[in-house]
Amino acid sequence: MSDEQPVRLHCFAHSAGSVPAFGHWAASTGPGVEVVPVALPGAGRRPAPGTSAHEALLADVLPLFTGPQPGPYVLYGHGLGAMAALAVTRALHEAALPGPALLAVGACPPPRAARELPDVRAATDAELLHVLGGRGAVPPASDEGILLRAVLPVLRADLELAQCLEEAARRPSPAGPLTTALLVIAAAGDPPGPPAPADGRQWTQGPVRTRTVAGRPFSPRGGRELPRLLGRACRVAARLAREPAPVG
Repeated sequence: MSDEQPVRLHCFAHSAGSVPAFGHWAASTGPGVEVVPVALPGAGRRPAPGTSAHEALLADVLPLFTGPQPGPYVLYGHGLGAMAALAVTRALHEAALPGPALLAVGACPPPRAARELPDVRAATDAELLHVLGGRGAVPPASDEGILLRAVLPVLRADLELAQCLEEAARRPSPAGPLTTALLVIAAAGDPPGPPAPADGRQWTQGPVRTRTVAGRPFSPRGGRELPRLLGRACRVAARLAREPAPVG
């Protein structure tokens, strides 16, 4: 791959402030991979009136992928960023534009109908604080309760974005289901254990692979195993994307 353009690994953070979490990845992904962190511009703030959080996110992020690309690229989404990466992949698919050679997701369950949180758009501050504070486990006057109230506007906006993205992911696509290859990554010891390949069918009808990495790979100072895994996945995905299609 030395004579080819590096594979761009676009990493979607779980919130706008977590982009630095990918700062050390370039040293671990290996040769032929360029790490490109992507903030979620819609996270932490409400969209403009008349615009859903899902639409606002795509308006901010989608232009990064609609222009000419230097070669195959990969999307990795972390937590809320996994839903954002899926939304971008679906939007490209529905616009009949080339999508990523691989969609990789971590620290995020597949879209599903059941939700533990109330409808964020209709919930009062008291209702959200009750749920986010462990259903009354965090006393309102405690340091934790005061901090929770202080960051509630940001948490509400992030939860609203997550809810909008999950709802969009559950709606059938007018262009048909995705066939993008998917890599689902879990941390060892996370309940309920490694994700089953069948869970990936809620994301795509394409090939699904699951991998488990040790330690705390999704923390800001996580180890090198996750970026190394993604670096290998990028090189494999790029090689497959560059191979000529079989004749007949």
